[in-house]
Amino acid sequence: MAKNLINSVSFTVLLVVLLMASTGILNSEATCPGCTSPVFLDECPSAHGTNNEECCKCCAANYPTACGGVIEGTDKHCHCKKNA
Repeated sequence: MAKNLINSVSFTVLLVVLLMASTGILNSEATCPGCTSPVFLDECPSAHGTNNEECCKCCAANYPTACGGVIEGTDKHCHCKKNA
């Protein structure tokens, strides 16, 4: 009985982790290298759909208070970050 319960819990946890990974929930703000406690500043539309490096460049060029940028969400939008 306990073995079935452990197997069920393990399978459920695996499904949740796979769901989170496939929807982008696990994306981390750690890709904002210059931010100590990043909060949302604005979007940088010209970098939507690119990568974190291009996003950081776009944010630095358009927002003087930005400490970095990160591609987030399933729609791959570039979100500029500032320190809180």
